[in-house]
Amino acid sequence: MIEYKGYLGTVEYDAQAKIFHGDIINTKDVITFQGKTVNEIERSFKDSIDDYISWCEEEGVEPEKPYSGKFNVRLSPELHRQIAIFAKKRRISLNSFVEKAITNELALSNQN
Repeated sequence: MIEYKGYLGTVEYDAQAKIFHGDIINTKDVITFQGKTVNEIERSFKDSIDDYISWCEEEGVEPEKPYSGKFNVRLSPELHRQIAIFAKKRRISLNSFVEKAITNELALSNQN
């Protein structure tokens, strides 16, 4: 993966066409790029993001930000009740509880 201005791109090689092509993976908007060399694909990646941001400015729309920090989680009503009570007993918000749980899980997975 490559990153620029918070946008992440994946690159694949098409052996038949002898070209690299890529997609931005952390936005719903479709942003693609291509090149024949590593330098070309990196330049095309950055140019595509800059073009996307410029197009949004010209159209008066906000570019989609990668990872706003918000996401919906679907839980069973019983689990929702349990974590809401758990968080309330500890005098923290449900959001803080979920953030801590995810942070702890990521820390554990990074140890392996």
